[in-house]
Amino acid sequence: MIAAPSSAVPLVLVALYFAACLAIGLWALRRTRDARDYFVAGRRLGPWVTAIALFSSVMSGFAFVGGPGLVYRDGLSSMWMVVSGILGTCLSTFLVGKRLRLLAEVRDALSLPDALAARYGSEAVRGLSALAIAAGVLAYLATQIAAMAFVLQGLLRQSGLVGEVGLELCAALATAVLVGYCILGGALASVATDLMQGAMMMAASALVFFAVRAQFEGGYAEAFRTIAADDAEALGPFGTQGAVTCLSWFFLFALGGSGQPHIVTKNLMFRRVADLRRILPLTILTGTVATLLWLVLGVAMRALVLQGRVEPLAAADRAAPAFLELWASPWLAGIVFAALFAAIMSTADAFLNLGAAALVHDLPRAFGFRPVQHELRWARLATLLLGAAALGFALGSRELVAFLGSFGWSTFAAALVPTVALGLNWKRANATAACASMATGLAATIGVELWLRIRGAELRLPHGFDRGAAALLLSLLVFLAVARATPRTPLPRDIDTLLEL
Repeated sequence: MIAAPSSAVPLVLVALYFAACLAIGLWALRRTRDARDYFVAGRRLGPWVTAIALFSSVMSGFAFVGGPGLVYRDGLSSMWMVVSGILGTCLSTFLVGKRLRLLAEVRDALSLPDALAARYGSEAVRGLSALAIAAGVLAYLATQIAAMAFVLQGLLRQSGLVGEVGLELCAALATAVLVGYCILGGALASVATDLMQGAMMMAASALVFFAVRAQFEGGYAEAFRTIAADDAEALGPFGTQGAVTCLSWFFLFALGGSGQPHIVTKNLMFRRVADLRRILPLTILTGTVATLLWLVLGVAMRALVLQGRVEPLAAADRAAPAFLELWASPWLAGIVFAALFAAIMSTADAFLNLGAAALVHDLPRAFGFRPVQHELRWARLATLLLGAAALGFALGSRELVAFLGSFGWSTFAAALVPTVALGLNWKRANATAACASMATGLAATIGVELWLRIRGAELRLPHGFDRGAAALLLSLLVFLAVARATPRTPLPRDIDTLLEL
């Protein structure tokens, strides 16, 4: 067995990365003058910045920590999430991107609930969509915080400077940095750090690809042979989870991208609608390179354990940190650890921004109150409170990072995909259908999950069909049925014209 060598280099590099994030937050502080700057970065991003911000938001702790853990545990099953996630980005652009950006222009929308309220002419739609975002944000933020805690714990262990540090302290330290720069600069700080984070993620993915290959004399072929000799099913087209589970993931992650607010709200931030044709290919290219980490780290750790070169991992989520501790040079480990934090924090800051907008900008309007005075000040306070709540949720959950990420994605998909994707492409879609669909989606994800936990029970659908995919399918059927059964609502002229484009 191989013990992890001690080195302070990775810790120093990650500390420098944290310092850079805070410095960017201070830079953005002087440029964040109002709620428009805080929520949508002043709507002045160029195509390169938007593309990298979009891919950075998608590539999260779910992808960089949860993903390798799924490959380590289940084989190639989770690659269906990766492939369908890339397809989902394309579908989201074609179904939502152009019309949402135009809607933001004609109705001055600062958030997704803002845009949906304008499309449906309904404050109830605004309120339910804001509640869905606030609820899903907690699950997704908890994912990122749990991932940061796993990575930071491994990093501190590798440094040899301190003894064993608990996950609680690691989570609190990482959350403090995250919340700090988000409070300072909002969306401006988020997209500025995304530029740095995106470059780090792509570089780290390429470096790790070659570092993993070097650990096996026969390269990746040897690693795959080792896994196949132990469990050939793990390397089959559906891995160990089976065809029904994988195909339900394909449905959930491909179509679900159109309801992920951290993805679709990037369409509110770029300068010109024409930029969209350049944003999509750039996002796909950078995202595909970054997903290398998902596959290669999981495969490597499973093969190394089977060869007896590493002790079996105590938790699947340890796959990525464990490889960096054991096999990477200190400088490479530092770069990749920093990239792991970049992946995590680039998504977490987007969710903090979304949650703050839902709480401060959208929910008061939905309940008939006056718009909040001093929105910027209250948005910063809401960011702090959301960070604290998500930290508590992460520490109180014993689930895999991958489970939390999948649950967050499922919540957004089931609650928002019909209302967003169909609403921006179908004139017959109305507020009644949107509200019914969102209520169904929330009940089928959060409601069922809470009920199961209270009862201490489990719910497994036949043949391993994913519960999130079932919730999305149910909310789609409800939306279509209600829209067909209720009278068509006349649309304002500007909305009607927009849907013709």
